[in-house]
Amino acid sequence: MDSERLVQVVLPGVVAPEGLRIRHAPVPDPGPGQIVVAMEATGVSFAEQQMRRGRYFDQPPFPFVPGYDLVGRVHATGPGVDPHLAGRRVAALVKVGGWASHVLLDADDAVEVPDGLTPAQAETVVVNGITAWQMLHRTARVRAGQTVLVHGAGGGVGSVLAQLARAAGVRVIGTASPRHHDALRELDVTPVDYRSEDVPGRVRELVPGGVDAVFDHVGGRSVVDSWRLLAPGGTLVAYGSASTRDDTGSKQWPVLKILARTWLWNTLPNGRRARFYNIWAGRARNKDRFRARLRDDLTEVFAAVRRGEVSALIAAQLPLTRAAEALRLAESGTVTGKVVLTP
Repeated sequence: MDSERLVQVVLPGVVAPEGLRIRHAPVPDPGPGQIVVAMEATGVSFAEQQMRRGRYFDQPPFPFVPGYDLVGRVHATGPGVDPHLAGRRVAALVKVGGWASHVLLDADDAVEVPDGLTPAQAETVVVNGITAWQMLHRTARVRAGQTVLVHGAGGGVGSVLAQLARAAGVRVIGTASPRHHDALRELDVTPVDYRSEDVPGRVRELVPGGVDAVFDHVGGRSVVDSWRLLAPGGTLVAYGSASTRDDTGSKQWPVLKILARTWLWNTLPNGRRARFYNIWAGRARNKDRFRARLRDDLTEVFAAVRRGEVSALIAAQLPLTRAAEALRLAESGTVTGKVVLTP
């Protein structure tokens, strides 16, 4: 066993952020086809906020180590893995397990991070960047000259999505709270205040014929409004149910309701499409294809960051042992950008 110690943040159950625990153990040895990554940056995303409440669609049983993604240096390689990978900086999407000083994963799940990006910069666009890129280019297949509506354009996924859309020559309308409006205007995004404005009315005013795509993480009533705002041939991409975050009862029901609606809408003969985006779709069916697609898409996002088309917004960087504070900060709704945890 390695002489270094493994530090992990454990979510023991439905607790306040202060209920997170720190666990110490020996650093694991990688098995065949595996690597151990020494974490340099991991993030606090909406998924962990939902998991803390026991509200994430397919979270594992408690207790577990949260952490949806990470960036770090390859610390050790197992049998069958190119030993030259040791010391290289990689990113990985893991769903759980990222909030740790060392993470064991399959070498095939690691994506190399190009030079010129700091670990924190790269971390801000792993789950958010893959989600945004795939929804924009694989699901909605937007084209230059089109107009899209991005809900939560000041948030993690929304801000990356808006910037990638602008880089593709797409006009963007973004809903956000007023404190994000100046930043959105600087990105050439038309802001709409979802708190005080009639969002559907304002969007119709801006685009009377309807938008070519809507990206909706809100769920509930918002999905219905989003569908009605589509132009003929347009695509609704639903990818969450943020409006039900604090609800009690079944955590599956809000998502199942959206899935049922999208299925029903797709049977209508009006040329519009509705999709529910899930970043893990297709992994169980064809792991190699899933990994290749993820590697291609994340590489595209990293390139966009390096070109300056996407700015990696970092709200705060806190050490792993202050994960409770980081989670509370991310949940407060008072920061712009991603809250990043470092070793």
